[in-house]
Amino acid sequence: MEIRLYFTKKGYPALWEKGGGMTNTGSAQIIANADGTAKKPVYIRRSGTLANSDHALFIISPGDLVIQAYHHRKDFSINIYRIACIKDDEAICEKINSFDMGEWTFDPPEYLLPAIEAAKEKALCYHCRSPHFTTE
Repeated sequence: MEIRLYFTKKGYPALWEKGGGMTNTGSAQIIANADGTAKKPVYIRRSGTLANSDHALFIISPGDLVIQAYHHRKDFSINIYRIACIKDDEAICEKINSFDMGEWTFDPPEYLLPAIEAAKEKALCYHCRSPHFTTE
């Protein structure tokens, strides 16, 4: 899978933590280090249209994780990707696990549980306006 990258003013590849919930649906994208820990954002949006939008910008590198969660009435679909490489303006990602129809492909490792929970919380957060998984 390819994810379109953003670039910082200094030219570093970056991705946004984004998303939030509405009445019955929601989505979220969380960025984590390769070991599942929270990253430090280079920028946090504090003005403009924030509800269910881009909230925190993170510089990424191969090995980092992207967790995408979607729900409809709390029935979740979650995909966990590892960034394999960065080519031009895209992060090439490999799916390492997924949750659908109430089951994981295989049980996620313990170190990923906080990031997965943060993705679920963000997808449920009504009109979310702030990041959920950062070191700040």
